Amino acid sequence: MGFKCGIVGLPNVGKSTLFNALTSTKNAEAANFPFCTIDPNIGVVDVPDSRLDTLAKLSNSKKKIYTTITFVDIAGLVKGASKGEGLGNKFLSHIREVDAIIHLVRCFESENIQHVNNRVNPVEDLETINTEIALSDIETVQKKLEKSKKKLLSHKEIEILEKSLEVLNNGNKLNSLENLSKGFLSQIGLLSLKPKIIVCNVDEVTLKDGNKHTFNVKKSYPKEKVITICADIEDQLSSLSKDERSKFMREIGLEKMGISKLIKEGYDLLGLETFFTSGKEESRAWTVKKNTSAPKAAGVIHTDFEKNFIRAEAVDATDFIKYGSAEKCKENGKLRIEGKEYIVKDGDVLHFRVNP
Repeated sequence: MGFKCGIVGLPNVGKSTLFNALTSTKNAEAANFPFCTIDPNIGVVDVPDSRLDTLAKLSNSKKKIYTTITFVDIAGLVKGASKGEGLGNKFLSHIREVDAIIHLVRCFESENIQHVNNRVNPVEDLETINTEIALSDIETVQKKLEKSKKKLLSHKEIEILEKSLEVLNNGNKLNSLENLSKGFLSQIGLLSLKPKIIVCNVDEVTLKDGNKHTFNVKKSYPKEKVITICADIEDQLSSLSKDERSKFMREIGLEKMGISKLIKEGYDLLGLETFFTSGKEESRAWTVKKNTSAPKAAGVIHTDFEKNFIRAEAVDATDFIKYGSAEKCKENGKLRIEGKEYIVKDGDVLHFRVNP
């Protein structure tokens, strides 16, 4: 499994530029007027992993297959979106389809790029987005509580919906509710419960140390994941060769691409990890949720593998790379035989034994 991230924000904050950088394409039109993006642009991106690169070389694999992440560039939101203003209804329906939300906010000044509210205030922009999402959720809950639909709900479910409506109407977050309630509310598609990352889009000058806007965002959202990138630089870097990219990054003092940070935070946010399979035919990275059992992980490769699971031969990628192969790991006591109760760990290189 991979995961799907929706890039959201007000018009003209750099969503399409970031999308182009993330996907190394020019599929998303970037222009200086609101609602440039109407239908969402979708890009599937390989997740770079140096461990997989080394495993493929050691196994002399014919193919190397990275795990992927899907990015969706969603139309810009404006105040009143929950009531259909701008492209509000489409915007909100597209958010429902993603696993996590990247809240992109503009944290740079420019006379050449207009701001929809005629002033740069990322905290205010975030409040606009969060308010519209909350208003949309209130409407969803109210519809669920209509008399005709109440008959299809249990007493507990009605109680959860009424409590969530109270929380939202008071301007509070649904995260304060117990896990059982959040599980039910996620099933009905409430947007407020989507995991999110706040991404501050800055200019090149303030990329390293940030600026007053990034400081205000971090101060206003101390419990949220906040990262800083320059979408323009990321877009430039994505079009360069590996050597040219490294040289450019050294020149501007950039240690790590913002895209890499964003993917790492996305994995952490959604509780994902990577295991590998490696052999002569192919070396491949697979994404699973943390605390996934060995049979469930096998099922990601093929559903029959889960049903017919016998055992897993497991080697840590670090040991595989150190000794050069699963066979050498076995000789050095680093290969483990794991059963149905085994919980897969990030970096495991696994070979599944299944009934034919």
